[in-house]
Amino acid sequence: MWNYEKRLQHPVNIKNPNAKAAKFIITQFGGPDGELAASMRYLSQRYTMPYKEVTAVLTDIGISGSK
Repeated sequence: MWNYEKRLQHPVNIKNPNAKAAKFIITQFGGPDGELAASMRYLSQRYTMPYKEVTAVLTDIGISGSK
């Protein structure tokens, strides 16, 4: 079974919150044109590729996009 603890891996102390910067960061990461969406597109396209070489390239790109 899993034991879920809702805590951060590292403590976070935000001294000066900036809503504009936070909105920009979340848009770039999770928006429709963000890094996560692009990575998911590469990883989902790999399943329809007929050539193993192309599948490997799409996997490499999709994984490196999340690093």
